[in-house]
Amino acid sequence: MNRSARRRLTAAVLTTLAVAAGATACGSGKDGTGAKGADSGTYTVWDPYPQFDKGSAWAKLLDDCGAKAGVKVKRTAFDTSDLSNKALLAAQQDNSADVLIVDNPVVSTLAEAGVLTSTDDNKLDTSKVDSNLLAAGQSGGKTYGMPIGANTLALYYNKEVLKKAGVDIASVKDWKSLTAALAKVDKAGKKGITFSAIGTEEGSFQFLPWYWGSGADLVHLDSAEAVSALSLWKDWLKRGYAPNSVINNTQTTSWQEFATGDYAFAENGTWQLANAEKAGFDYGVLPIPRNTGGNAAAPTGGEFVTVPVQGDTGRYATSRKLVSCLTSAQNLLDTDTTLSYVAPTAEVQDKQIAANPKLEPWVHAVRAAKGRTSDDLGTHYPKISEQLWKAVQSALSGAASPKDALAKAQSAAQ
Repeated sequence: MNRSARRRLTAAVLTTLAVAAGATACGSGKDGTGAKGADSGTYTVWDPYPQFDKGSAWAKLLDDCGAKAGVKVKRTAFDTSDLSNKALLAAQQDNSADVLIVDNPVVSTLAEAGVLTSTDDNKLDTSKVDSNLLAAGQSGGKTYGMPIGANTLALYYNKEVLKKAGVDIASVKDWKSLTAALAKVDKAGKKGITFSAIGTEEGSFQFLPWYWGSGADLVHLDSAEAVSALSLWKDWLKRGYAPNSVINNTQTTSWQEFATGDYAFAENGTWQLANAEKAGFDYGVLPIPRNTGGNAAAPTGGEFVTVPVQGDTGRYATSRKLVSCLTSAQNLLDTDTTLSYVAPTAEVQDKQIAANPKLEPWVHAVRAAKGRTSDDLGTHYPKISEQLWKAVQSALSGAASPKDALAKAQSAAQ
């Protein structure tokens, strides 16, 4: 991308990034966090992992990969919300990082803005990556980077609560059998299911497995299938199987409800595994079922390792070495274990299960998962998602029926 094209990166793209990642704009320039080092033997890496300091295994891995490529790595960590806009502003100034690690829904936005090189340009080998995970980094028929790992959603369940209610978890295979299990739990005096339906991206993220599990797509928000998914959640609240608090629940507060030990089920992610081990009760994990049975497609979280456009195209060869090192089988295994992610390749997923059998249901969930910007939605996704969470809020609060709420959402999304 030439310099004049960089100047054409518009405020509209900045707005899209803000919606997609809750972004807050931050300054750019060749300061302490500037992309290019004065030494051409220094390559810059920006990542969204500020929790890992200079002495962490992640920082050491970056240094090791740099040493193998014959260069020094200068790493800068940002909060996820800051990183997206920082990357866009740096591109405007021809000051991009050599390697950029970003949340997967942002990849298509940066790609469409001309910030990222495609794998056709940078020659990254993505042949071993699961196609459903790779799709989150695709736009216009091209691929922009490599997933470093994925997290997704599933149903945690409290074995003791289900046992006392007379529920065999093996019987829960679709929406009908899940709702029947919730009825038994309610009759036994316990609470059914908790989730997050808050009016933010978290709410859309948690609703999507049920939405996609109905057979609905994100182009037709007012389809009969979409209405059935929202009606399911509405019915659970009406019957008392889910608490009214879900309307304001984040994924954290939803987990806190489940951790009381009173709930049979909680929809949450791989990132709660450590907390599940500390919960004080025996738990299991079940992939979210489709309406008619089988595993629903849950949305993927996690980041992509990408190579931004550079004025000096000669830097791409070394950047490719850095990305290839970071995403090698052994490094993926180590990194994804640290991040509580499922690896993006079957080879490493099998190693994860061998090391920790409790990851098996999560691997199955990830294999059925779907990127939020898949189906070539790209920069359209944030607007669609906003209308979707507004519809969920409207229906669950009683302000509108599921059908009317989704009809309004479809009109606004168009």
